[in-house]
Amino acid sequence: MAITFELVARCTKTGARAGILHTPHGQIKTPVFMPVGTQAAVKAMTTDELVDINAQIILANTYHLYLRPGHELVAQAGGLHKFMNWQRPILTDSGGFQVFSLGDMNKISDEGVEFRSHIDGSSHFFTPEKVMEIEGNLGADIIMAFDQCTPWPSSYEFVQQAVERTTLWARRCKESQLFPHRQALFGIMQGGSFRDLREKSAAQLVEMDFPGYGIGGLSVGEPKEVMYEVLSDCVGLLPENKPRYLMGVGSPDYLLTGTAFGVDMFDCVLPTRIARTGTAMTSLGRLVVRNAEYTRDFGPLDPNCSCQVCANYSRAYIRHLIKANEILAHRLLSYHNLYYLLKMMEGARQAIIDDNFVQYYRQHLPQEEVDIHI
Repeated sequence: MAITFELVARCTKTGARAGILHTPHGQIKTPVFMPVGTQAAVKAMTTDELVDINAQIILANTYHLYLRPGHELVAQAGGLHKFMNWQRPILTDSGGFQVFSLGDMNKISDEGVEFRSHIDGSSHFFTPEKVMEIEGNLGADIIMAFDQCTPWPSSYEFVQQAVERTTLWARRCKESQLFPHRQALFGIMQGGSFRDLREKSAAQLVEMDFPGYGIGGLSVGEPKEVMYEVLSDCVGLLPENKPRYLMGVGSPDYLLTGTAFGVDMFDCVLPTRIARTGTAMTSLGRLVVRNAEYTRDFGPLDPNCSCQVCANYSRAYIRHLIKANEILAHRLLSYHNLYYLLKMMEGARQAIIDDNFVQYYRQHLPQEEVDIHI
């Protein structure tokens, strides 16, 4: 198999677990947050900086790289690892979320999705087989099956059809995968907020015996309590001996609560996106450093953080960079935010191993959230 998953420890009071995901480009210690490099670059970060903050794995986007620069060009460069100078594991999504988010720019059938490029309006057609060709050329260690992601809210009938189509496409992806010996193909569970459809989707995918499973169709606009209710159900539907990947969440509360439910992998653009709006993630909550109150604040972004940004730059200086439209502000905030989340997840993993995850959870989240989930 292209990857293997090893369970190391379980929390005795929650579903949280620590593991090791063995891939062709190295080990990934879980639970893990995966920075998103949509276009083969984590915004504002060099690959050396990502290594410096110990990013174990990063994501790239099939849809965007297909349109620009093209998967054939990436293949000619020797694959994504060589193209972007990243020697650690990579995961590529299928592009399904991007294609379906285009809304009135696409046409869906069981065969595939016809869509128009957001760049130049040109027409394209994604089938499961085409997606496997693209992801095969990109050469990531973990690749995702093509699925139909449903928005919130959606009718039962619409979600039911999407589940059936997702299963059909998952089977076709598995049958047409180019390099199963060096790329692990994950199936993606759908089903919206409907428990019976989630059960159906999970059962059909598990029967196909994928090496890992994504939980899709969450964090698409549904209320937080709905997401947690659905997620707690979903985790129990997936195999204990395979990695579970909650797609598209990246706030500390979602990461730690997802971990408590038994999720192993997470990704989101959030830390770099809010960095570009002048916001830092800290142990004291979000800090909008662009605000005037930090004009003469010469302390670090987070007094409890040991990253290079907090060690060397003040809130006042970073605010000055923001107001002066200096790109360095985005770089410093992106570095700090990613460091903060990666360190938080490293701490969560160690807490699971030490069997004090509940205490760790209480230290990082508001009491009202802890009371609900622990």
